[in-house]
Amino acid sequence: MKSEEIKNLFDKFESIACEYDGVECWSARELCGLLGYAKWQTFENVLAKAQEACQNAGIQLSDHFTGVSKTIPMPKGASKEVGDYMLTRYACYLVAQNGDPRKPEISFAQNYFAVQTRIAEMVERRVLEYERVKARHKLAETEKQLSGVLYERGVDDNGFAIIRSKGDQALFHMNTAMLKRRLGAPANRAVADFLPTISIKAKDFAAEMTSVNVQQKDLYGMPSIEKEHIDNNKAVRDMLLSRGIAPEQLPAGEDVKKVERRLVSDEKKMLPKK
Repeated sequence: MKSEEIKNLFDKFESIACEYDGVECWSARELCGLLGYAKWQTFENVLAKAQEACQNAGIQLSDHFTGVSKTIPMPKGASKEVGDYMLTRYACYLVAQNGDPRKPEISFAQNYFAVQTRIAEMVERRVLEYERVKARHKLAETEKQLSGVLYERGVDDNGFAIIRSKGDQALFHMNTAMLKRRLGAPANRAVADFLPTISIKAKDFAAEMTSVNVQQKDLYGMPSIEKEHIDNNKAVRDMLLSRGIAPEQLPAGEDVKKVERRLVSDEKKMLPKK
């Protein structure tokens, strides 16, 4: 295909994109013509194959193929309501993959939606990684503040480490050493660096409660503060279990320091060269 043809098709595909329920979508009826299909009935067969591919991939069909109605003009100023689908980028990609490869429009669409779907996946991954790094920094700050509160109440660094370990035991039903082995974390690294985001936030919530309650209840010394922290972690665990989440069964997260380095490296690559 010539550059001019590619640009023309690109503009056409972009021009029919719309927002449906907050998601970027394409009308199957409009896409039909752009992909070189003269008859809707023929295109329906392509849609059916795309939907089957979606289901075979284990993906919820209704998340990507939404049935809607559409009014089309008829002769003599009349109109008619017909069935249509609002298709996400991923759905459009599957449609293109199941279309007639001899059509130049299909060839273009296969590459157009493959690239755009990949971009969406990369953005989603980056957002999730950023949220995990942010949660880890938040936990570190919370634990630093808690350590300061406890130091003023007769708990030294060694005591704080013991209290924190007892909290892990209450939250995960295994001690810190066992949890590190379960996650494949090095013995000399903080276990939180290898926890999934929800577990990091769970630890942070329990630590926040301990910090607040130690001050409000005016607790002093190891025994009372240790019990408070254990109780808070148990409370967080019970909340997770009530929602069907067993924290000790969640898969390990990638080393958060490695994730952070990758995010920083990607940001540097996006900066304009001087």
